[in-house]
Amino acid sequence: MTTQDIVQKLWNLCDVLRDDGINYSDYVTELVLLLFIKMEHESTESGVLHKHKLPDYARWGEFTRRSGMDLLLYYKEALLKLSQSTDPLIAAIYADAQTSLKEPRHLEQLVKSLDGIDWFSAERDGLGDLYEGLLEKNASETKSGAGQYFTPRPLIDTIIQVIKPQAGETVQDPAAATGGFLIAADRAIKERTDNLYDLTERERQFQRNPAFIGMELVTSTRRLALMNCLLHGMEGDDQGVVHLGNTLASAGSSLPRSDVMLSNPPFGTARGGGGPTRDDLTFVTSNKQLAFLQHIVRHLKDGGRAAVVLPDNVLFEAGVGADVRRDLMDKCRLHTILRLPTGIFYAQGVKTNVLFFEKVSQAATGSTQEVWVYDMRANAPKFGKRTPLTNAHFADFVAAYGTDPNGRAARQDQGEQGRFRRFSREWIATERGDSLDIAWLKDDNAEDAADLPEPAVLARAAAPGGDQPFFTVLMISAAIFSGSARRPAPVSPQASRPASGSTTRTPQLLSFSTEPCVAGCCHM
Repeated sequence: MTTQDIVQKLWNLCDVLRDDGINYSDYVTELVLLLFIKMEHESTESGVLHKHKLPDYARWGEFTRRSGMDLLLYYKEALLKLSQSTDPLIAAIYADAQTSLKEPRHLEQLVKSLDGIDWFSAERDGLGDLYEGLLEKNASETKSGAGQYFTPRPLIDTIIQVIKPQAGETVQDPAAATGGFLIAADRAIKERTDNLYDLTERERQFQRNPAFIGMELVTSTRRLALMNCLLHGMEGDDQGVVHLGNTLASAGSSLPRSDVMLSNPPFGTARGGGGPTRDDLTFVTSNKQLAFLQHIVRHLKDGGRAAVVLPDNVLFEAGVGADVRRDLMDKCRLHTILRLPTGIFYAQGVKTNVLFFEKVSQAATGSTQEVWVYDMRANAPKFGKRTPLTNAHFADFVAAYGTDPNGRAARQDQGEQGRFRRFSREWIATERGDSLDIAWLKDDNAEDAADLPEPAVLARAAAPGGDQPFFTVLMISAAIFSGSARRPAPVSPQASRPASGSTTRTPQLLSFSTEPCVAGCCHM
């Protein structure tokens, strides 16, 4: 039985939950409260965990030997006791945890089903990987949660492959969600160190505890992150790997400076006084992405490296947006931008990028001399169930990026017909007004404005639903339908030249007089 087979079996158990009146949005939370107890048992038995993390009364055997109403009452009592545990990590995982199950036979069926699964392949591939698979299944099947906590695994894997986190480095995600970036970094390090056995005991302790740190605002999402990390053998400090808090408030200021920063910050503009309250950020803004980008630059160690997923508006927004970009290119060596295909986050119309940069110093100026742009968006397939995004789709980018994690390997400008181009800092300043939204390939698949949904439809989709997962939506249609969209005048090919010395066309891009708005997104 493969890991995917087990994931499907687990997902099928949601039918049991539905029979008890539990809706899709609560499936994962309800299932993982019980699943974590089983996985903690399996992880301890297989040696992934050195000892049981759960107290005696919450061990899997206590549930398998009970049935009927006795089982249901015992389970409810166990959840209450776990939420009041003196162990801060266990208390955090089970904070306010309660089951919505009403029928004893449904809980008994879940316990028997979980106990009857052949866990051999799951143990071989990693119980945490199985857990991630369930989260991915939830995102893809229900089209919910993708914006809040799920970043496509192939994208995460690609970023880890080129950034190359190393043992002994601190890795931070200030918008951790369910911990996808942190777990992928841990996995990569373990693969290079024989599951940490090549390290000394002191080095192994560092990897298990202070090496990884994240912050997540939503309690239920953080619960998933803590479970996910523990199942991968990542323990963190007394608060776990992922702390509960708002990175854009005072809690974010206390996060340590780190060697590696990996993140897909929440998309959107804070409204109604809910903007960043940090007093240590240079540029005041209600734009969450711009605030997170400032945090990442500030908390990146000198010589450290970062990869950050950001929407297009961060690349071209004027005013404070331009100030933040200039500050980034002064303090850091922004060496690579990956233009991602549209729609890989399950949200219609969202256009995103990954910025790769190296910190020089907080006081540095003129650190960026050139920026390489890889356009993976133009003429890309329409990704979805029929054409799933895979690691293979990133192979050409990985090859073009090179083997050096700071983008210093020899690179080849592929010219106007290629996907990988080099642009000088001078050209970006003089010809683009410090906009980094650079494209040169004609996109035959580009959506016409007439095909975009009505602004009201996007507005409804963008409305946040408290702790419930919600979609990430780019509000570009509002500008188009209001008539505020404008196309810049064409610039002759001879008017600007990229740093390679070859002639290039200035991208023919739409710009908007109204600020694009994107509602909350984060990752796994």
